[in-house]
Amino acid sequence: MSDEIVLSVENLMMHFGGIKALSDVSLEVRRNSIFALIGPNGAGKTTVFNCLTGFYKATGGRIELNARGKKTNVIQLLGEQFRASDFGSPKRFGSRLFYKMFGGTHLVNRAGLARTFQNIRLFKEMSVVENLLVAQHMWVNRNMIAGILNTKSYRKAEEDAMNTAFYWLEVVDLVDCANRLAGELSYGQQRRLEIARAMCTRPQVICLDEPAAGLNPQETEALSSMIRHLRDDHDMTIVLIEHDMGMVMGISDDIVVLDHGNVIAKGKPEQIRNDPKVIAAYLGADEEELV
Repeated sequence: MSDEIVLSVENLMMHFGGIKALSDVSLEVRRNSIFALIGPNGAGKTTVFNCLTGFYKATGGRIELNARGKKTNVIQLLGEQFRASDFGSPKRFGSRLFYKMFGGTHLVNRAGLARTFQNIRLFKEMSVVENLLVAQHMWVNRNMIAGILNTKSYRKAEEDAMNTAFYWLEVVDLVDCANRLAGELSYGQQRRLEIARAMCTRPQVICLDEPAAGLNPQETEALSSMIRHLRDDHDMTIVLIEHDMGMVMGISDDIVVLDHGNVIAKGKPEQIRNDPKVIAAYLGADEEELV
């Protein structure tokens, strides 16, 4: 884990009409860390993710992603999203496809950030490996003429995409399921496939929205090990929303707690576990009663 800040959020605000979903949310995520964003239902956690990934246009604030080998990318600045020209001209088909897969602009992915959702969004009528190949559409040479002529560069790109797909299938232990339809997989397998698909987009930061939801204890432990593996062996930075506090406290390096759209605590797991404001938010008690 590095002390370098890879993702910075400053004074993020999100209003839906007269409702303030987020109020001046600020946080910093260190490179190669597991960062957890927690809080009671309705605290604004998924709203933060939707702003990070371009699904929502924030009312105000600033989000910066400092990806390796790239300039600092301003994703949101005072409610204005970055321009397409910042990362090259978007492909219209690619933009629609990324929106369906991840719920955000594909330019955010080009900047180095990907995500998964609470509700699994796989192409369930495609095979497992096809889901991973589709995820690489921005990186593989899809020039129609090159495909018709079956050029050497096109064949190499196709081979690389297949190798990448099987690499991540091995990481998430789904190689034996490669040719099965994604919709035929168990719930836990679909969760792992969604993470593998996100990894195929070559992110440096991956946002996981309740990845343990619906998993049994054994599956949750396996998921925790896989997330640690992504951090330790693949230099990934993981931003996590999760209600399983045992999992959060067991794998997180840093935690931020939201309540009603406000940051009420920041710190290491041991600090958060004993914070009176956090206890009050989760138990619905007055802070004075818990001090």
